[in-house]
Amino acid sequence: MNFSSFDLNLLRVLDALLDTRSTTRAGQRIGLSQPAVSAALSRLRLALNDPLLVRVGPRLEPTDYALSLADPLRKVLEQTEAVLSGPPLFDPAVAEDRFCLSGSDFFAEMLMPALAEKLGQDAPGVRIQLVDLVPDNFAGALERQDVDLAMVPEMKGPSWMEWQPMFRARFAMIARRGHPRLAALPTPGEIDLDTFCDLGHILFSPEGNLQAMSDAALAAVGRERRVVMTLPVMYGVCSAVAETDYVAIVPDQLAQKIVTKLNLQILTPPLAMPGPMIGMIWHRRRTNAAAHRWIRGVIADLMAPLDHETPPPAQPPFP
Repeated sequence: MNFSSFDLNLLRVLDALLDTRSTTRAGQRIGLSQPAVSAALSRLRLALNDPLLVRVGPRLEPTDYALSLADPLRKVLEQTEAVLSGPPLFDPAVAEDRFCLSGSDFFAEMLMPALAEKLGQDAPGVRIQLVDLVPDNFAGALERQDVDLAMVPEMKGPSWMEWQPMFRARFAMIARRGHPRLAALPTPGEIDLDTFCDLGHILFSPEGNLQAMSDAALAAVGRERRVVMTLPVMYGVCSAVAETDYVAIVPDQLAQKIVTKLNLQILTPPLAMPGPMIGMIWHRRRTNAAAHRWIRGVIADLMAPLDHETPPPAQPPFP
């Protein structure tokens, strides 16, 4: 038999014939007419070089060769049906999968504690790795399968990239409590544009850039700020601000969480700074993988509150 030219649809016909021993009932089972089944049987006989089923009175009786095919053929068809029925189910309670996530240390603070609690309750065998986000290389890491998904601002990417939004970032200004210049503001917690631009700023930038979205907003009104330092981690920015008279613009969601821990104050920036939509990206090859769908769902659920919280008013400079 020339397998490369063999019509695999004929195997469904043969399976139905071996089970029903009737061209009419076999056709009813698989949705073919009786003449179509008879034609398929003729093709099977020719391809396999065996009568396969011979008529004995009103019934068709299988040959010995056909009987030897019955069980293996049924197993092959069942396995094929299982493969094509969709992705396998994922049971987090017994899973031992490992997921590598790429993102800034914002997620170390805002996601990982809650994710650790979730895993401890529902998926104790699952392991998570959060690795630094390399802005110019995360797409390559996804394509090479070094990471399973990255958490980044919305952006254009290659055609294989899938995107799922999670929350919109909001920006806030942070400074240490008792900051002398901010304590002297006419209205506590409300900073004017001149003071904002004159203060020394610490900037979060993994690449060491001296400008970010805040600077684009300032440039739009013909102003610029004084960036005195860049750091590759957000928590480091916040820590440096807490111990100096420098200030910083950080995601408001992060600022609200660590304000008490680091003895910071939060102020509203003196100009509008539209925040980007933050989401997950991954390679399309993993879209329908059950384990990948599960971890995306867990992360999306844990991050969803960040998109719905109403930011509290800016805090005054003193308790």
